[in-house]
Amino acid sequence: MTPALVLTTVNAPHSKQLDAQQLVFCLQNQAAAQAWPGHMSVFFGEVEPELQMGFAGLFGISESELAAAAKAFAQYSGESYPLAA
Repeated sequence: MTPALVLTTVNAPHSKQLDAQQLVFCLQNQAAAQAWPGHMSVFFGEVEPELQMGFAGLFGISESELAAAAKAFAQYSGESYPLAA
């Protein structure tokens, strides 16, 4: 698993691009996630959960922390995501 695979998917529909550290910050900070709602929606909704967990693990984010981030963003966005269940 390389961060580039995740970032390519997350950034594809957007003109402004997140780098790996920015995405990690968004996963760790709900206010930051809300500032990048399109990117976060793609991350939680279109990136396979296994890739989400792999990406998070590369940057020291535990599965429980990732699930908490998914739940918080799902509450904010009104969407449902596999890791938020």
